Amino acid sequence: MIVIAGGGVIGLAIARALALTGSEVCVLERHGRCGTETSTHNSGVIHAGLYYPAGSLKGRLCVEGREQLYAYCTQENVPHVRCGKLVVAQADELSELERVAGLAKGAGATIELVDQAFVAVREPYVRAAAALWSPDTGWLEAEALVRALQADVERHDGHVLVGSPLVAVEPAPAGLIVVTPQERIEAELLINAAGLYVDDVSRLAGGDDLRIYPCRGEYATLTAGASALVRGLVYPVPHASGHGLGTHFTRTIGGEVWLGPTVHYVDDKQDYERDRAPVESFLEPARALVPDITLADLRLGGTGIRPKLHPASERFADFLIRRDSRNPYVIHAAGIESPGLTACLAVGEMVAGLAGDGLRSAVCGE
Repeated sequence: MIVIAGGGVIGLAIARALALTGSEVCVLERHGRCGTETSTHNSGVIHAGLYYPAGSLKGRLCVEGREQLYAYCTQENVPHVRCGKLVVAQADELSELERVAGLAKGAGATIELVDQAFVAVREPYVRAAAALWSPDTGWLEAEALVRALQADVERHDGHVLVGSPLVAVEPAPAGLIVVTPQERIEAELLINAAGLYVDDVSRLAGGDDLRIYPCRGEYATLTAGASALVRGLVYPVPHASGHGLGTHFTRTIGGEVWLGPTVHYVDDKQDYERDRAPVESFLEPARALVPDITLADLRLGGTGIRPKLHPASERFADFLIRRDSRNPYVIHAAGIESPGLTACLAVGEMVAGLAGDGLRSAVCGE
């Protein structure tokens, strides 16, 4: 039995990849249903791979996973759309736009540098001196993806145990005993895909000293009357000195328009609401992209928390996907923030490959 700690899109995608190889898998999810944290508290964007450093796992797995995810959504009837995305720049941001274009080309993403006339046709209310057009960016309904992955795991004889937090990990002659309040499960391997709690799981398993820095993202939404001001996905140019991709617009298939996320490091992994930014704070970033938006057009939206591997003083940390250096029966999939949703199937395949290597190494006593 291979046990996966965490029933978000990453844990479920790993379980699916392992189940497809014939492995016996069991997913432990602490909540009463899967995917209730980072997996469904995000923009739902299928990223094309524009922003990530050359050679990074984020860049490689995003590009690999993107087309896999589009195909999977079509196969499993997950609502999605390949709508494309504009990354818009004002006159003083053209050098930053060129920097992003260089990253995108280096990662193998398809992009086109476009002018004001192109932007005006697609997004008549957006202000831009120039923009990058990414035709392969899209959007999906994240909750539907979670349901599809869980059903896929179960269809291939995998087990998904909800309401089953991991509370202890004990050594065993040929692996581990994974303990929940209800079960004691003999495991050949433990896959740590616990999102915000991967550091806690590693500690319980006597594994590497990981640390997650919870980072809250907050959203506003446009009122129904103002939603026509944005037709698709509109992003500002992310600056090299800043965090994240910038506060951007996301239009869902249902016609809602979200603005966000912000970047706010918090101490509590469950702190979704305390000291939230007022709706007024969204007006300036909204008007920087769409000048016609007024305060009356904005309402506070949802929030989510990213499981970052770096503190606020740093700008980038890659996905951490590897065997634990202390416990040979543990594999980590940690720090899976954006573009984790896009990359989930590619992450699943990578971890399944490591799991096969891990089982062989354990048997050989390496």
